[in-house]
Amino acid sequence: MPPPRIVAPVSHALLESVTDHFAELDDPRRETANRRHEFIDILTIALCAVIGGANHWTTVVTFAQAKEAWFRRFLRLPNGIPSHDTFSDVFAGIEPERFEACFVAWVEALLASLPGAAAPSDVPVVAVDGKTLRRSHDRANGVKAAHIVSAYASATSMVLGQVRTEEKSNEITAIPILLDMLALEGALVTIDAMGCQRDIAEKIVERGADYLLTVKENQPALCNAIGEAFCDSDKERFCRRFGEAAEQSNGGHGRLERRRCWVCTDPEVIEPLSGTWRGLESIVIIESERTLGADERTVDVHWYISSRVGTAEEFLPARRRHWSVENGLHWVLDVAFREDECRVRKGDGAENLSVLRRIALNLLKREKTHKGGIEAKRCRAGWDERYMETVLTGLSA
Repeated sequence: MPPPRIVAPVSHALLESVTDHFAELDDPRRETANRRHEFIDILTIALCAVIGGANHWTTVVTFAQAKEAWFRRFLRLPNGIPSHDTFSDVFAGIEPERFEACFVAWVEALLASLPGAAAPSDVPVVAVDGKTLRRSHDRANGVKAAHIVSAYASATSMVLGQVRTEEKSNEITAIPILLDMLALEGALVTIDAMGCQRDIAEKIVERGADYLLTVKENQPALCNAIGEAFCDSDKERFCRRFGEAAEQSNGGHGRLERRRCWVCTDPEVIEPLSGTWRGLESIVIIESERTLGADERTVDVHWYISSRVGTAEEFLPARRRHWSVENGLHWVLDVAFREDECRVRKGDGAENLSVLRRIALNLLKREKTHKGGIEAKRCRAGWDERYMETVLTGLSA
């Protein structure tokens, strides 16, 4: 019978959290007496190492070896620190769908514990977008780079969940699977033109949320209907249809950006489309005008459909919040976690390591005592065990 763990109070909270949320995750190794390392130890070490600056399995082992005395406060480690091959094999074999489901459950518990998490928001935006793990391809075996679709809550800066697109498929098939995993009641789900599909719109409504979908040429009938309404030369009819309008401006570094938004809820335009687009209530037009210096000026016009009956003042910032998935998630993963440089590609290792990165990112964003960026927080967590415990448990350092 294995000896009992000697658990410090702070580390006990971490171990309990990992054990609770990943209890349903199966150890992919075969049932054998030759298992030298406990599954929970491997999961916990990998998570801590990714938080503390490790970006692949070799540096996970290096981190763990440097922190072995700290890990022994709450892990058994019957045969010391696992090798990088052990981490690679275990995470290559973990069933990614179950790992992602565990991640979603962890996030929901995390959001419930945040101060003010239950407070109402004006327009709670959930941005859905995809990102390719560029170095995860395996040309020798004909395996393409993994493409991950994530859901990102702009208000809390949290990754809510993720799924991988199937081989020879795209985001259209992955997004409904992701939506089914999440609690979306009352949210406004924003997706780019790839996700402007009838089935996706219907799924969002079924989940108790509203959609704001970008319309482009991939939906020609919808695009033509909106264009005819918005480009109407009859000024009186245009004003009746698009009377709801708002404007925002901001500038800096020699650039001025002005955004104008119009909303149409006219039944004459909406009703012919609502038969094929479930819940359609509004057509939203946003014009972005950028001025750089005295000579350079560009104007872009974007079209959207929404199931929400909202004002232009609501839709304008809501659409702008969609880009938080690029700035607050994808950019941070590439810069602070070097995700695009990671060559992990064995089995499902790339996808499962991406889950670890997103768990780490959520925990680092939740921690507010250190004012630096994510990369600086990772460095401090790797150097300072008390700060690592703060990140992991939410306790003050």
